[in-house]
Amino acid sequence: MKILFICTGNTCRSPMSEGILKSMIEKNNLSIEVESAGISAFHGDNASKNSIEVMKKIGIDISKHRAKQIHRELVDEAYIILTMSKSHKDFIILNFPKSKDKVFTLLEYAYKLDKDVVDPFGGRLTVYENTRDEIYQAIEEIVKSEEWI
Repeated sequence: MKILFICTGNTCRSPMSEGILKSMIEKNNLSIEVESAGISAFHGDNASKNSIEVMKKIGIDISKHRAKQIHRELVDEAYIILTMSKSHKDFIILNFPKSKDKVFTLLEYAYKLDKDVVDPFGGRLTVYENTRDEIYQAIEEIVKSEEWI
């Protein structure tokens, strides 16, 4: 089973999400694949410096992450697609209509909330930490609920 995280540039929120879930998969010995992509990504970009830094603080290394653009094969292979915002979800449904039933925002899927994960891009380290913590808690909630395990 593959989980796909989506944000804008695939350098902040979705790489943090991917790193967090991969860490939880390893700790809990789960058989889930994880990838991330962006709707406006520059292929090969590194994760942002601040994303790498705040993830390192919790023992997760995303320094080898390279951004990729969302494409049909990624969408088709995914069991669930979790986006960071409603606009990302809308973009995917518009461009990949057959994926409609498997696309959710992260906070919608975790808590049934109609709320976006704040984009920390260009913000201070504390903004990245807050975003990381919000993502971590949401993914932890999903893993605990065992909806797709």
